[in-house]
Amino acid sequence: MFQDILVTGLVNGSAYALLAIGFSLIFGVARIVNIAHTAFYMLAAYFLYAALVQFGMGVVLSGVLAVVSVTLLSLVCYRLVIEPVRQHEAAVLIATIALALIFQELALRIFGGSYLGIPSAIEGVANVFGIAIPWQRLLILGVAAGVLLLSWFLLYRTRLGLAIRATANDLEVASLMGMDVNRVAMATVAISVGLAAIAGVSVAPVFVVDPFMWLAPLVTVLSVVVLGGLGSIKGSVVGALVIGYVEAITVFVLPQGAFLKGAVALSIMVIVLLVRPEGLFGVSFEEER
Repeated sequence: MFQDILVTGLVNGSAYALLAIGFSLIFGVARIVNIAHTAFYMLAAYFLYAALVQFGMGVVLSGVLAVVSVTLLSLVCYRLVIEPVRQHEAAVLIATIALALIFQELALRIFGGSYLGIPSAIEGVANVFGIAIPWQRLLILGVAAGVLLLSWFLLYRTRLGLAIRATANDLEVASLMGMDVNRVAMATVAISVGLAAIAGVSVAPVFVVDPFMWLAPLVTVLSVVVLGGLGSIKGSVVGALVIGYVEAITVFVLPQGAFLKGAVALSIMVIVLLVRPEGLFGVSFEEER
């Protein structure tokens, strides 16, 4: 049981970290609470299924096409749906909910409501320190670790990363300093959804694909960003690992734990909001800039 908890918590936490970092990024830069974030994660899984299973493309090519296609789609959605109402938070929230439901209904119409399976990219099991771990789950860990390192390099070692962090820190000052905040917001949307798409492509062979697979991760991602601190990248990683292991313990220790993990994540979110609303690494809520 300890081995199962160790592996499952780490794998799930890695996927949650990719989703939560993207969610925090777009909120920090554009102040957008993107409810459709995990819907793009679902779309990436379906794009992978279509390219790999229906069209018979290779695993790597299918994954790259899925990530690129979903990222480009997110930019179109941002320009047509979100940007016109970006100054109105309630309208943005409603627009992103509508986008998520549209994607869900399109998936139902095109692929049906059945559970779809995607073959593993790597078959077999590895023995790591006496723990049997499927190679596919090790692949998820490797992809997540590599993408997180690239995200850190992009944010802290490039001019674009400097612009993103400056805009997230103070939008008005960044604009006065000559930064094109709209272009920075678009770049952040692309990075944010790209991370979600990579998460979807990585975990799709391990889990089943269905039109409602975006709902459970959405609850978990909200819990992660509240726990770590909304807008905090470090908080997203730490919060993702904490929630991943709490869910794993719930599933393997409690009776009917698989049905309770969502409730446990929501309970953590409510407790954190009551005790420390800014989260573990977030800043205290102040008046809006």
